[in-house]
Amino acid sequence: MLTVSGHAGDATSFAEDQPAATAVPAPVPATRPGAEAPAPAAPSSAATDQNSGWNAEVATPGGGLVLNDAQTEIVKKVNGYFNALGDLKGDFVQTTADNKPMKGKFMVKRPGRFRFDYARPSKQIIISDGEYLAIQDLDLNNEDRVALDQTPFRLLLRKDVDLLRDATIVEVQESDDQLVVALRDKSPDAPGKIKLLMAKSPQLELREWLTTDAQGLDTRVQISELNTGEKLDASLFKIQAVTLNKFHP
Repeated sequence: MLTVSGHAGDATSFAEDQPAATAVPAPVPATRPGAEAPAPAAPSSAATDQNSGWNAEVATPGGGLVLNDAQTEIVKKVNGYFNALGDLKGDFVQTTADNKPMKGKFMVKRPGRFRFDYARPSKQIIISDGEYLAIQDLDLNNEDRVALDQTPFRLLLRKDVDLLRDATIVEVQESDDQLVVALRDKSPDAPGKIKLLMAKSPQLELREWLTTDAQGLDTRVQISELNTGEKLDASLFKIQAVTLNKFHP
């Protein structure tokens, strides 16, 4: 399994000085037109903490960087990576503020579709069909669903990724072996901040991302054992009713 560095210690940093984060209201869960809304459920505090990096509003401090030529080229490289990305699968490790890692398998199919199956004992699935993102708890038989456009992931998985056009860049770093870019969506309907950590060698490749919620709590997701050579069935990204969904260890 690949190991991922959390920070580029020897990096040249272009990060801005940020004012204090301001809490923003949580998104309103969205349902498909004509479909029955998911039954309301009060998730446990542990579940809320675990999933805050996926569906909760995150800290949205001040303005972005005024990019120089070198910074602009770094962001363009990140654009190119995501625009060339097709089907992807691999392993992930998610670590929240309590420092308890959770593992599982993930799949991505652009545009807009991804699926994270958590290994036991969590029995949770996080899945996007390109329109909605659902967090499903198979033990509690409940679901939290939001529009994908209300999350920071829409910027990275859309058909035409252009972070210079659609995002406010708040941090750019480059070291010998790593690129780091942190960004917020410019759309007021999709507040969110996400930091991308990408390996440069042997080729540019996403290895980790970090989201920070309005309380300043971080959710880190590290990915490894990446496979881009397998065509993934679109049916894997269909959001099913919780009682019908199956858990993949």
